[in-house]
Amino acid sequence: MDYQAVLEEVADRARPLVRQGRVADYIPALERVSPDRFGIALTDIHGETYGVGDWEVPFSVQSISKAFSLALVLAQEDQSIWKRVGREPSGTPFNSLVQLEWEQGIPRNPFLNSGALVVTDRLQTLTGDASTALLDFMREESGNPELSFDQAVAGSEAEHGNRNAALAHFMASFGNLENPVPSVIEHYFWQCSIEMSCRDLATAGGFLARHGLRADGTRLLHARDAKRMNAVMLTCGTYDAAGEFAYRVGLPAKSGVGGGIVAVVPGRCTLCVWSPGLDARGNSVAGAAALDHFTTLTGWSVF
Repeated sequence: MDYQAVLEEVADRARPLVRQGRVADYIPALERVSPDRFGIALTDIHGETYGVGDWEVPFSVQSISKAFSLALVLAQEDQSIWKRVGREPSGTPFNSLVQLEWEQGIPRNPFLNSGALVVTDRLQTLTGDASTALLDFMREESGNPELSFDQAVAGSEAEHGNRNAALAHFMASFGNLENPVPSVIEHYFWQCSIEMSCRDLATAGGFLARHGLRADGTRLLHARDAKRMNAVMLTCGTYDAAGEFAYRVGLPAKSGVGGGIVAVVPGRCTLCVWSPGLDARGNSVAGAAALDHFTTLTGWSVF
């Protein structure tokens, strides 16, 4: 398949939607990002990468980081994390307290903010420095040693992170955090602030398309765990719009309010698309449309 030609056609179809939606304005550092940006990249299972538009421009990964931190935890401790966080779709906003209270401090899935805080907490226990461990992993898998945190974004999130602090304190009251709340929150904000391009993210996520194999050929996850991660991404990875996304796109994916979406075609490739304009549920409008066009053109989905 001519990947470059496919991506160019996908971009042409998605660009009319680029200015639709709203840039995430509840994090002031993200509000300054131009809504005109659009990029898409594809990395095949052999590591060859193709891209169109702003595919090499770094942006804040935000919740996309949740998938990678979960992979690191699963790689180190097998299945014990699932005793502290579920695997079911939530049907509620990603920062909701309501469901968490009903379920006695056990987040519904690892891609809600509450679930990601539990995963970050566990990664902190396992590594002693959760945010640095994640950054090092991203550098290795993307092949880009220059990746770094965006201090302005991390600071902006910390200044406006009362809801996340409430989630963490609430879970701590049920005994579902191992580390002090301020430490967990700090590492969570740093993880979300990592800056990466579509190229970087498509390449870094390749282990999910290679059934758990890293870029260097070593095994990060058992094939079973890579399959299960992809399943949770399909059902929970795009906030409370996962059903609609599966209907339209049909691929495991993880989105972030920075406007990025990483999607996986198991056994074939990983994609990342970026466009900052978000819909009401926090997913990129043009990004979701681009992935919809991609699966329609190629016929590649998990269905």
